[in-house]
Amino acid sequence: MPTRRSLLAGGTAAALTAPLTVSAASPAAAEGRSRHRRLTTGADVAAARRWSILRGRKVGVISNPTGVLSDASHIVDSMAARDELDIVGVFGPEHGFRGSAQAGESEDTFTDPRTGLTVYDAYGADTAKMRELFTTSGADTVVFDIQDVGVRFYTYVWTMYRAMAAARDIGARFVVLDRPNPIGRWADGPLMTPDYTSGVGLKEIIQQHGMTVGELARYFNGELLPHEGDGGRVELEVVECRGWDPYSTAADSPLPFVPPSPNMPTADTAAVYAGTGFFEGTNISEGRGLTRPFEMVGAPYLDYRWSDRLNALDLPGVRFREAYFVPTFSKHEGKTCAGVQVFVSDPKRFRPLPTAVAMLVEAHRYPDFAWREDSWDPERPFWIDKLSGSPRLREMIDAGADADECVDAWRGEVHDFERARRRYLLYR
Repeated sequence: MPTRRSLLAGGTAAALTAPLTVSAASPAAAEGRSRHRRLTTGADVAAARRWSILRGRKVGVISNPTGVLSDASHIVDSMAARDELDIVGVFGPEHGFRGSAQAGESEDTFTDPRTGLTVYDAYGADTAKMRELFTTSGADTVVFDIQDVGVRFYTYVWTMYRAMAAARDIGARFVVLDRPNPIGRWADGPLMTPDYTSGVGLKEIIQQHGMTVGELARYFNGELLPHEGDGGRVELEVVECRGWDPYSTAADSPLPFVPPSPNMPTADTAAVYAGTGFFEGTNISEGRGLTRPFEMVGAPYLDYRWSDRLNALDLPGVRFREAYFVPTFSKHEGKTCAGVQVFVSDPKRFRPLPTAVAMLVEAHRYPDFAWREDSWDPERPFWIDKLSGSPRLREMIDAGADADECVDAWRGEVHDFERARRRYLLYR
Protein backbone atom coordinates (compact mmCIF):
# COMPACT_ATOMS: atom_id res chain seq x y z
CA MET A 1 0.00 0.00 0.00
CA PRO A 2 2.78 2.58 0.51
CA THR A 3 4.01 5.00 -2.22
CA ARG A 4 3.49 7.90 0.10
CA ARG A 5 3.52 11.65 -0.23
CA SER A 6 5.16 14.09 2.13
CA LEU A 7 3.53 12.49 5.19
CA LEU A 8 6.71 10.41 5.39
CA ALA A 9 8.46 13.47 6.70
CA GLY A 10 7.19 13.34 9.45
CA GLY A 11 -9.72 3.60 26.83
CA THR A 12 -11.77 3.58 29.33
CA ALA A 13 -11.02 1.82 32.61
CA ALA A 14 -12.71 -1.28 31.26
CA ALA A 15 -10.41 -1.20 28.28
CA LEU A 16 -7.41 -1.34 30.60
CA THR A 17 -8.43 -4.07 33.01
CA ALA A 18 -8.88 -7.09 30.75
CA PRO A 19 -7.32 -10.14 32.45
CA LEU A 20 -3.97 -11.45 31.27
CA THR A 21 -5.38 -14.76 30.11
CA VAL A 22 -5.24 -14.72 26.31
CA SER A 23 -2.62 -17.08 24.96
CA ALA A 24 -0.47 -16.11 22.00
CA ALA A 25 -0.39 -19.73 20.86
CA SER A 26 0.40 -20.64 17.29
CA PRO A 27 -2.33 -21.49 14.77
CA ALA A 28 -1.43 -25.16 15.22
CA ALA A 29 -2.78 -24.95 18.75
CA ALA A 30 -6.13 -23.96 17.31
CA GLU A 31 -6.68 -27.25 15.46
CA GLY A 32 -10.11 -28.55 16.21
CA ARG A 33 -11.64 -25.12 16.74
CA SER A 34 -14.92 -24.72 14.93
CA ARG A 35 -14.80 -22.81 11.66
CA HIS A 36 -18.58 -22.75 11.51
CA ARG A 37 -19.44 -20.28 14.25
CA ARG A 38 -21.64 -17.48 12.97
CA LEU A 39 -19.35 -14.55 12.28
CA THR A 40 -20.77 -11.08 12.83
CA THR A 41 -18.84 -7.83 12.56
CA GLY A 42 -19.01 -5.08 15.15
CA ALA A 43 -20.88 -2.94 12.62
CA ASP A 44 -23.63 -5.56 12.26
CA VAL A 45 -23.84 -5.90 16.04
CA ALA A 46 -24.33 -2.13 16.38
CA ALA A 47 -26.82 -2.01 13.51
CA ALA A 48 -28.84 -4.85 15.05
CA ARG A 49 -29.15 -2.67 18.13
CA ARG A 50 -30.49 0.10 15.87
CA TRP A 51 -27.35 2.13 16.46
CA SER A 52 -28.48 2.83 20.02
CA ILE A 53 -24.83 3.33 20.97
CA LEU A 54 -24.90 6.60 18.98
CA ARG A 55 -28.26 8.09 19.92
CA GLY A 56 -28.14 11.56 21.40
CA ARG A 57 -24.61 12.15 20.11
CA LYS A 58 -23.14 14.23 17.32
CA VAL A 59 -21.42 11.54 15.29
CA GLY A 60 -18.44 11.71 12.97
CA VAL A 61 -17.50 8.57 11.03
CA ILE A 62 -14.09 7.48 9.76
CA SER A 63 -14.64 4.82 7.15
CA ASN A 64 -14.07 3.66 3.58
CA PRO A 65 -15.71 1.11 1.25
CA THR A 66 -14.97 -1.72 3.71
CA GLY A 67 -17.42 -0.33 6.27
CA VAL A 68 -20.22 -2.57 5.05
CA LEU A 69 -23.05 -4.42 6.75
CA SER A 70 -24.15 -7.98 6.03
CA ASP A 71 -26.66 -6.72 3.46
CA ALA A 72 -23.77 -5.01 1.59
CA SER A 73 -25.00 -1.52 2.49
CA HIS A 74 -22.53 0.95 3.95
CA ILE A 75 -22.69 1.91 7.63
CA VAL A 76 -22.85 5.61 6.79
CA ASP A 77 -25.81 5.06 4.48
CA SER A 78 -27.50 3.02 7.21
CA MET A 79 -26.86 5.66 9.87
CA ALA A 80 -27.87 8.58 7.68
CA ALA A 81 -31.23 6.93 6.97
CA ARG A 82 -32.17 7.00 10.66
CA ASP A 83 -33.82 10.24 11.76
CA GLU A 84 -32.87 9.68 15.40
CA LEU A 85 -29.15 9.81 14.60
CA ASP A 86 -27.18 13.02 14.09
CA ILE A 87 -24.32 12.32 11.67
CA VAL A 88 -22.32 15.54 11.44
CA GLY A 89 -19.52 14.46 9.12
CA VAL A 90 -17.52 11.69 7.50
CA PHE A 91 -13.73 11.53 7.39
CA GLY A 92 -11.98 9.83 4.48
CA PRO A 93 -8.56 8.13 4.91
CA GLU A 94 -6.03 7.26 2.21
CA HIS A 95 -7.86 6.24 -0.99
CA GLY A 96 -10.92 8.19 0.19
CA PHE A 97 -14.27 7.43 1.81
CA ARG A 98 -15.77 5.97 -1.37
CA GLY A 99 -12.41 4.47 -2.42
CA SER A 100 -11.80 6.27 -5.69
CA ALA A 101 -8.16 7.34 -5.05
CA GLN A 102 -4.93 5.45 -5.70
CA ALA A 103 -2.06 4.80 -3.29
CA GLY A 104 -0.70 7.97 -1.71
CA GLU A 105 -3.83 9.88 -2.74
CA SER A 106 -7.20 10.82 -1.28
CA GLU A 107 -10.54 12.37 -2.16
CA ASP A 108 -10.85 16.11 -1.58
CA THR A 109 -13.50 17.32 0.86
CA PHE A 110 -16.90 17.00 -0.84
CA THR A 111 -20.62 16.57 -0.25
CA ASP A 112 -21.61 12.93 -0.56
CA PRO A 113 -24.41 12.73 -3.15
CA ARG A 114 -26.11 9.73 -1.52
CA THR A 115 -26.39 11.08 2.01
CA GLY A 116 -25.80 14.82 1.67
CA LEU A 117 -23.12 14.58 4.36
CA THR A 118 -19.85 16.50 4.24
CA VAL A 119 -16.92 14.14 3.68
CA TYR A 120 -13.67 15.64 4.98
CA ASP A 121 -10.29 14.67 3.54
CA ALA A 122 -8.42 13.23 6.54
CA TYR A 123 -5.57 11.47 4.74
CA GLY A 124 -2.21 12.50 6.18
CA ALA A 125 -3.90 14.63 8.84
CA ASP A 126 -1.85 14.90 12.02
CA THR A 127 -3.46 15.12 15.44
CA ALA A 128 -3.86 18.90 15.24
CA LYS A 129 -5.56 18.67 11.86
CA MET A 130 -7.83 15.89 13.14
CA ARG A 131 -8.83 18.09 16.07
CA GLU A 132 -9.66 20.86 13.63
CA LEU A 133 -11.78 18.56 11.46
CA PHE A 134 -13.69 17.14 14.43
CA THR A 135 -14.26 20.62 15.86
CA THR A 136 -15.42 21.99 12.50
CA SER A 137 -17.92 19.16 12.12
CA GLY A 138 -19.11 19.44 15.72
CA ALA A 139 -18.54 15.74 16.46
CA ASP A 140 -18.61 14.62 20.09
CA THR A 141 -18.41 10.93 19.15
CA VAL A 142 -16.07 9.52 16.50
CA VAL A 143 -16.78 6.11 14.96
CA PHE A 144 -14.02 4.12 13.25
CA ASP A 145 -14.93 1.28 10.89
CA ILE A 146 -12.27 0.24 8.38
CA GLN A 147 -11.02 -3.22 7.47
CA ASP A 148 -7.33 -3.43 8.36
CA VAL A 149 -4.99 -6.14 7.02
CA GLY A 150 -2.89 -6.58 10.15
CA VAL A 151 0.33 -4.90 8.98
CA ARG A 152 2.10 -1.89 10.49
CA PHE A 153 2.72 -0.09 7.19
CA TYR A 154 -0.96 -0.17 6.15
CA THR A 155 -1.86 3.44 6.93
CA TYR A 156 -5.41 3.07 8.27
CA VAL A 157 -4.30 2.17 11.79
CA TRP A 158 -2.32 5.41 11.99
CA THR A 159 -5.36 7.37 10.86
CA MET A 160 -7.09 5.69 13.80
CA TYR A 161 -4.28 6.53 16.20
CA ARG A 162 -4.24 10.21 15.31
CA ALA A 163 -8.03 10.33 15.46
CA MET A 164 -7.97 8.76 18.93
CA ALA A 165 -5.48 11.36 20.12
CA ALA A 166 -7.57 14.17 18.63
CA ALA A 167 -10.80 12.82 20.15
CA ARG A 168 -9.10 12.63 23.54
CA ASP A 169 -7.89 16.21 23.24
CA ILE A 170 -11.38 17.61 22.57
CA GLY A 171 -13.15 15.31 25.04
CA ALA A 172 -14.92 13.25 22.38
CA ARG A 173 -15.84 9.59 22.67
CA PHE A 174 -14.20 7.07 20.32
CA VAL A 175 -16.08 4.00 19.10
CA VAL A 176 -14.46 1.20 17.09
CA LEU A 177 -16.71 -1.15 15.14
CA ASP A 178 -14.43 -4.18 15.10
CA ARG A 179 -13.70 -6.50 12.18
CA PRO A 180 -11.61 -9.69 11.94
CA ASN A 181 -7.92 -9.46 11.17
CA PRO A 182 -7.71 -11.24 7.78
CA ILE A 183 -4.30 -12.73 8.60
CA GLY A 184 -5.18 -13.81 12.11
CA ARG A 185 -3.51 -13.73 15.50
CA TRP A 186 0.07 -14.63 14.45
CA ALA A 187 2.60 -11.95 15.41
CA ASP A 188 5.90 -11.51 13.60
CA GLY A 189 8.41 -9.01 12.32
CA PRO A 190 10.73 -6.26 13.45
CA LEU A 191 9.76 -3.54 15.89
CA MET A 192 9.49 0.05 14.70
CA THR A 193 12.17 2.25 16.25
CA PRO A 194 11.64 5.94 17.17
CA ASP A 195 14.13 7.33 14.65
CA TYR A 196 12.35 5.67 11.70
CA THR A 197 8.70 6.44 12.39
CA SER A 198 6.68 7.91 9.53
CA GLY A 199 3.21 7.82 8.04
CA VAL A 200 3.73 4.12 7.30
CA GLY A 201 4.76 3.31 10.86
CA LEU A 202 3.96 5.99 13.38
CA LYS A 203 4.64 4.18 16.64
CA GLU A 204 6.60 1.29 18.10
CA ILE A 205 4.66 -1.85 17.21
CA ILE A 206 5.88 -4.92 15.34
CA GLN A 207 5.25 -5.37 11.64
CA GLN A 208 2.59 -8.13 11.78
CA HIS A 209 0.79 -7.26 14.99
CA GLY A 210 -1.84 -10.02 14.98
CA MET A 211 -4.63 -7.84 16.41
CA THR A 212 -7.96 -6.51 15.21
CA VAL A 213 -8.36 -2.75 14.96
CA GLY A 214 -10.43 -2.87 18.14
CA GLU A 215 -7.69 -4.68 20.01
CA LEU A 216 -5.08 -2.35 18.56
CA ALA A 217 -7.14 0.66 19.68
CA ARG A 218 -7.13 -0.77 23.20
CA TYR A 219 -3.36 -1.23 22.97
CA PHE A 220 -2.91 2.33 21.71
CA ASN A 221 -5.09 3.63 24.52
CA GLY A 222 -3.24 1.73 27.21
CA GLU A 223 0.36 1.83 26.00
CA LEU A 224 0.87 4.77 23.65
CA LEU A 225 -1.69 7.57 24.07
CA PRO A 226 -0.65 8.27 27.68
CA HIS A 227 2.71 9.36 26.25
CA GLU A 228 1.26 11.38 23.36
CA GLY A 229 0.91 15.17 23.65
CA ASP A 230 -0.43 16.15 27.05
CA GLY A 231 -1.07 12.50 27.92
CA GLY A 232 -4.23 10.76 28.99
CA ARG A 233 -6.57 8.27 27.35
CA VAL A 234 -9.61 8.62 25.15
CA GLU A 235 -13.06 7.41 26.21
CA LEU A 236 -12.97 4.22 24.15
CA GLU A 237 -15.63 1.66 23.33
CA VAL A 238 -15.07 -1.34 21.07
CA VAL A 239 -18.12 -3.06 19.60
CA GLU A 240 -16.77 -6.58 19.31
CA CYS A 241 -17.21 -9.07 16.51
CA ARG A 242 -19.12 -12.21 17.35
CA GLY A 243 -17.96 -15.69 16.44
CA TRP A 244 -14.47 -14.79 15.25
CA ASP A 245 -11.76 -17.39 15.72
CA PRO A 246 -8.52 -15.38 15.98
CA TYR A 247 -6.53 -18.31 14.62
CA SER A 248 -8.49 -18.26 11.37
CA THR A 249 -7.78 -16.12 8.32
CA ALA A 250 -9.87 -14.49 5.63
CA ALA A 251 -9.63 -17.73 3.67
CA ASP A 252 -11.75 -19.36 6.41
CA SER A 253 -14.21 -16.48 6.66
CA PRO A 254 -17.80 -16.42 5.34
CA LEU A 255 -17.57 -12.63 5.10
CA PRO A 256 -17.04 -11.12 1.65
CA PHE A 257 -13.63 -9.57 1.16
CA VAL A 258 -14.15 -5.92 0.21
CA PRO A 259 -10.86 -4.55 -1.15
CA PRO A 260 -9.65 -2.08 1.49
CA SER A 261 -7.44 -0.35 -1.10
CA PRO A 262 -6.96 -0.54 -4.88
CA ASN A 263 -3.88 -2.75 -4.61
CA MET A 264 -5.38 -5.12 -2.03
CA PRO A 265 -7.94 -6.83 -4.28
CA THR A 266 -8.30 -10.24 -2.63
CA ALA A 267 -7.77 -12.19 0.56
CA ASP A 268 -4.86 -13.87 -1.22
CA THR A 269 -3.18 -10.47 -1.47
CA ALA A 270 -3.68 -9.83 2.23
CA ALA A 271 -2.10 -13.21 3.05
CA VAL A 272 1.25 -12.25 1.50
CA TYR A 273 1.29 -8.46 1.94
CA ALA A 274 2.85 -8.47 5.42
CA GLY A 275 6.00 -9.79 3.74
CA THR A 276 5.97 -8.78 0.08
CA GLY A 277 5.20 -5.22 1.12
CA PHE A 278 8.97 -5.08 1.73
CA PHE A 279 9.45 -4.88 -2.04
CA GLU A 280 8.09 -1.32 -1.89
CA GLY A 281 11.55 -0.56 -0.50
CA THR A 282 13.45 -1.97 -3.49
CA ASN A 283 13.77 -1.42 -7.23
CA ILE A 284 11.71 -4.59 -7.78
CA SER A 285 8.07 -4.16 -8.82
CA GLU A 286 5.60 -5.35 -6.21
CA GLY A 287 3.07 -5.89 -8.98
CA ARG A 288 1.24 -2.57 -9.02
CA GLY A 289 -0.63 -2.26 -12.28
CA LEU A 290 -1.40 -5.99 -12.33
CA THR A 291 -4.42 -7.96 -11.21
CA ARG A 292 -2.30 -9.72 -8.55
CA PRO A 293 -0.27 -6.99 -6.81
CA PHE A 294 2.06 -8.19 -4.03
CA GLU A 295 1.59 -11.77 -5.25
CA MET A 296 3.41 -11.02 -8.53
CA VAL A 297 6.88 -9.60 -7.90
CA GLY A 298 9.63 -8.97 -10.45
CA ALA A 299 12.02 -6.70 -12.33
CA PRO A 300 13.59 -6.47 -15.80
CA TYR A 301 16.94 -7.74 -14.48
CA LEU A 302 15.60 -10.87 -12.76
CA ASP A 303 15.29 -14.26 -14.46
CA TYR A 304 14.13 -17.87 -14.01
CA ARG A 305 16.91 -18.58 -11.54
CA TRP A 306 15.17 -16.53 -8.87
CA SER A 307 12.14 -18.85 -8.76
CA ASP A 308 14.42 -21.92 -8.97
CA ARG A 309 16.46 -20.77 -5.98
CA LEU A 310 13.39 -19.91 -3.96
CA ASN A 311 11.71 -23.26 -4.59
CA ALA A 312 14.96 -25.03 -3.71
CA LEU A 313 14.72 -23.49 -0.22
CA ASP A 314 11.50 -25.49 0.38
CA LEU A 315 9.98 -22.71 2.48
CA PRO A 316 6.94 -23.82 4.51
CA GLY A 317 3.50 -23.33 2.99
CA VAL A 318 4.56 -21.57 -0.21
CA ARG A 319 5.64 -22.22 -3.80
CA PHE A 320 6.91 -19.85 -6.47
CA ARG A 321 5.88 -19.83 -10.13
CA GLU A 322 8.27 -18.35 -12.67
CA ALA A 323 6.34 -15.37 -14.03
CA TYR A 324 6.66 -12.56 -16.58
CA PHE A 325 4.58 -9.40 -16.64
CA VAL A 326 4.44 -5.76 -17.76
CA PRO A 327 3.31 -3.28 -15.06
CA THR A 328 0.79 -0.74 -16.34
CA PHE A 329 1.95 1.89 -13.81
CA SER A 330 4.41 2.49 -10.96
CA LYS A 331 7.84 0.83 -11.04
CA HIS A 332 9.00 -0.50 -14.44
CA GLU A 333 5.84 0.73 -16.15
CA GLY A 334 5.64 -0.68 -19.67
CA LYS A 335 8.70 -2.92 -19.24
CA THR A 336 8.78 -6.70 -19.28
CA CYS A 337 9.65 -8.00 -15.82
CA ALA A 338 10.77 -11.47 -14.84
CA GLY A 339 9.92 -12.71 -11.39
CA VAL A 340 7.60 -14.93 -9.42
CA GLN A 341 4.01 -15.44 -8.49
CA VAL A 342 3.74 -16.33 -4.80
CA PHE A 343 1.36 -19.22 -4.13
CA VAL A 344 0.35 -19.95 -0.54
CA SER A 345 -0.03 -23.72 -0.59
CA ASP A 346 -0.64 -24.20 3.15
CA PRO A 347 -1.99 -21.15 5.02
CA LYS A 348 -1.38 -22.76 8.41
CA ARG A 349 2.34 -23.14 7.75
CA PHE A 350 2.96 -20.06 5.62
CA ARG A 351 4.82 -17.16 7.23
CA PRO A 352 4.84 -14.03 5.08
CA LEU A 353 7.79 -12.22 6.66
CA PRO A 354 10.39 -15.03 6.65
CA THR A 355 9.25 -15.84 3.10
CA ALA A 356 9.76 -12.26 1.93
CA VAL A 357 13.15 -11.99 3.61
CA ALA A 358 14.27 -15.14 1.77
CA MET A 359 13.04 -13.53 -1.46
CA LEU A 360 15.04 -10.37 -0.71
CA VAL A 361 18.20 -12.30 0.12
CA GLU A 362 18.02 -14.23 -3.16
CA ALA A 363 17.18 -11.11 -5.20
CA HIS A 364 20.11 -9.30 -3.60
CA ARG A 365 22.42 -11.69 -5.48
CA TYR A 366 21.61 -9.89 -8.74
CA PRO A 367 24.03 -7.02 -9.51
CA ASP A 368 21.22 -4.62 -10.49
CA PHE A 369 19.31 -5.05 -7.24
CA ALA A 370 19.01 -1.78 -5.30
CA TRP A 371 17.24 -0.38 -2.28
CA ARG A 372 14.73 2.31 -3.25
CA GLU A 373 15.60 5.80 -2.02
CA ASP A 374 13.17 8.34 -0.57
CA SER A 375 13.77 11.79 -2.03
CA TRP A 376 11.53 13.37 0.64
CA ASP A 377 13.84 12.39 3.49
CA PRO A 378 17.57 12.65 2.69
CA GLU A 379 18.55 11.98 6.31
CA ARG A 380 16.78 8.59 6.21
CA PRO A 381 17.01 7.86 2.51
CA PHE A 382 15.99 4.20 2.32
CA TRP A 383 12.34 3.19 2.12
CA ILE A 384 13.08 -0.28 3.45
CA ASP A 385 14.23 1.23 6.75
CA LYS A 386 10.85 2.94 7.21
CA LEU A 387 8.99 -0.24 6.25
CA SER A 388 11.06 -2.56 8.47
CA GLY A 389 11.46 -0.05 11.30
CA SER A 390 15.24 0.45 11.27
CA PRO A 391 18.33 0.02 9.05
CA ARG A 392 18.99 -3.43 10.55
CA LEU A 393 17.35 -5.60 7.88
CA ARG A 394 18.96 -3.69 5.02
CA GLU A 395 22.37 -3.70 6.66
CA MET A 396 22.22 -7.42 7.46
CA ILE A 397 21.29 -8.36 3.89
CA ASP A 398 23.98 -6.05 2.49
CA ALA A 399 26.51 -7.74 4.82
CA GLY A 400 25.61 -11.18 3.50
CA ALA A 401 23.32 -12.48 6.26
CA ASP A 402 20.98 -15.29 5.30
CA ALA A 403 17.22 -15.20 5.83
CA ASP A 404 17.29 -17.16 9.09
CA GLU A 405 19.80 -14.75 10.61
CA CYS A 406 17.66 -11.77 9.63
CA VAL A 407 14.51 -13.31 11.10
CA ASP A 408 16.26 -14.38 14.30
CA ALA A 409 17.26 -10.76 14.88
CA TRP A 410 13.67 -9.76 15.67
CA ARG A 411 12.55 -12.81 17.70
CA GLY A 412 12.99 -11.06 21.05
CA GLU A 413 11.01 -8.05 19.87
CA VAL A 414 8.10 -10.28 18.88
CA HIS A 415 8.18 -12.05 22.26
CA ASP A 416 8.11 -8.75 24.16
CA PHE A 417 5.29 -7.36 22.01
CA GLU A 418 3.20 -10.51 22.46
CA ARG A 419 3.49 -10.13 26.22
CA ALA A 420 2.59 -6.44 26.09
CA ARG A 421 -0.49 -6.97 23.90
CA ARG A 422 -2.08 -9.78 25.95
CA ARG A 423 -4.20 -7.63 28.25
CA TYR A 424 -5.78 -5.89 25.25
CA LEU A 425 -6.88 -8.94 23.30
CA LEU A 426 -10.63 -9.58 23.02
CA TYR A 427 -10.94 -12.89 21.18
CA ARG A 428 -9.86 -16.41 22.15
